[in-house]
Amino acid sequence: MDSLITAAAQALAVGDALGAMKRVALRNDPPALALRGIAMAQLGDLARAKALLKGAALAFGPREPVARARCVVAQAEIALVSRDLAWPEKALEAARLTLERRGDRVNAAHARTLQIRRLLLIGQLDAAERLLADLDPSPLPPAARAGHELALAGVAIRRLRTGPARAALARAAEAAAKAGIPALAVEVGEAARVLDAPAARLLEGGAQRLLRLQEVEALLASGTLVVDACRNVVRAGGAIVPLASRPVLFALARALGEAAPSDISRSALLARAFRARHADESHRARLRVEIGRLRAALAGLAEVKATSHGFALLAHGGRAVVVLAPPVEEDHAALLALLADGASWSSTALAIALSLSSRTVQRALDALAAAGKVQFVGNGRARRWMMPPVVGFPTTLLLPGPLPSD
Repeated sequence: MDSLITAAAQALAVGDALGAMKRVALRNDPPALALRGIAMAQLGDLARAKALLKGAALAFGPREPVARARCVVAQAEIALVSRDLAWPEKALEAARLTLERRGDRVNAAHARTLQIRRLLLIGQLDAAERLLADLDPSPLPPAARAGHELALAGVAIRRLRTGPARAALARAAEAAAKAGIPALAVEVGEAARVLDAPAARLLEGGAQRLLRLQEVEALLASGTLVVDACRNVVRAGGAIVPLASRPVLFALARALGEAAPSDISRSALLARAFRARHADESHRARLRVEIGRLRAALAGLAEVKATSHGFALLAHGGRAVVVLAPPVEEDHAALLALLADGASWSSTALAIALSLSSRTVQRALDALAAAGKVQFVGNGRARRWMMPPVVGFPTTLLLPGPLPSD
């Protein structure tokens, strides 16, 4: 490898994209194409970066498998940054195996980190944890080590383990400082902000207040009966009753939880669960049936007691009953939470991340766009969706993923 290529690679390693471009801008040999592609990615021109890296991978040919594999890993990272979650996973895994067999442990570990970050985006926490457990971070340079620690923190945050999350973020900040890359330090700082940002609202006795992740973690560990409107479950300690697939039962549980320890009228329950403005005998009969089903579902945690006025939710053992709700509740909140990370998403990527059909996501995006809450750039398959920027305010808001099940 000649001195200019070496110097350009060293410049890219410390985030000096312009310095790298000065050395290889006029060259079209495969190593120069690859380095130009990475430089363009660092400068934000992702479309040009993808084209350059694809050309470099083809130019290297089958006789240079390691160089080709590195180009594939770079393309995968660009796909992740641009939220192209449909990018082929098998290509990245094949590149990782090639790098591992050829002794390039650093880039192989980086490829594994990209796989983990993708799993975090689509909510597959168990799979991400398994890959993290198998990854040895010891060969990683500071910049890659920071990425590894960010992945660890991402899993811990989504599992509501704030202690390990803070420790991982502290190690990520230390690694970013050693790497000397300002953009990486900013990314670590943004990730750390989620620990002190509002994560949920606590509704108790007619009052409400915002909770940070650490407070949510303490609440769930306290043994309090929690009607969790973030995940549509009812939980107390380690016992969890999932009601996501039974929306009527959860609507009743939430209404009862918001009223606890007092009771709530039958007419109010009918309005909340069935949206019935004028209840008739069929509505009242259905309410009796659904209350019976809710009693059976919550038998191990609480009692749904009939009163002269309506019904009341009483936790076993005299425990308190609270409702945990998202910080902001509105239509298509899950879509807005993903778009609030500041990145531009394709509708296909959003559908993958939310496990919804593309058509359902597209209808929701159209409704949000009509309300001025999201905007798009491009057309056809190149269209990307994002939150409109607000001058003077940060656009990044990271919401926690699935809560722990144990």
